[in-house]
Amino acid sequence: MPLPARVTSIEAIESFRAALILYLNKARAALDEIGSEVQRTRLWVENDQTRLWEQELRVRLRRLEEAKQELFTARLSPLQEASSIHYMAVQKTERAVHEAEAKLAVLKRWNRDMQNRTDPLTKQAEQLHGYLTGDMAKGVFYLTQVIKALEAYAAVNTEPAPAAAPEKKEPSP
Repeated sequence: MPLPARVTSIEAIESFRAALILYLNKARAALDEIGSEVQRTRLWVENDQTRLWEQELRVRLRRLEEAKQELFTARLSPLQEASSIHYMAVQKTERAVHEAEAKLAVLKRWNRDMQNRTDPLTKQAEQLHGYLTGDMAKGVFYLTQVIKALEAYAAVNTEPAPAAAPEKKEPSP
């Protein structure tokens, strides 16, 4: 006769299932946050910063033209001499233009490098998210079924056995 299974703690399985559900919720939220943060950073570099430095370059180029025009006017004017202040103003605005151009070049490089570096990691995070959403959710469902089966087994095992009806003896002829 097979020995009955000894189910001692269904609560331990229930506790594990509850902890697994909490873990899955936290892990999914963390992975969603990672994806959002990568997307926000990418948009910040591609749009916000690029737009900012393109605008800044236009402003600085306009200032450079103004400074060059003032220097040219000072050279042509018989009343004014081109002073070192005009030359320094042109040099200062030229440095500002070069700085803005350098920032735009860095942003282009960041944009290209960021995509190359984040895409493989983002794909891994998406795979992990799929695993947590699919396979681990199936695991939670399986644990639920195991708990139900064990509870049903424990209920059957703890019910008192039906008393056997006394056998009737038939009178002997």
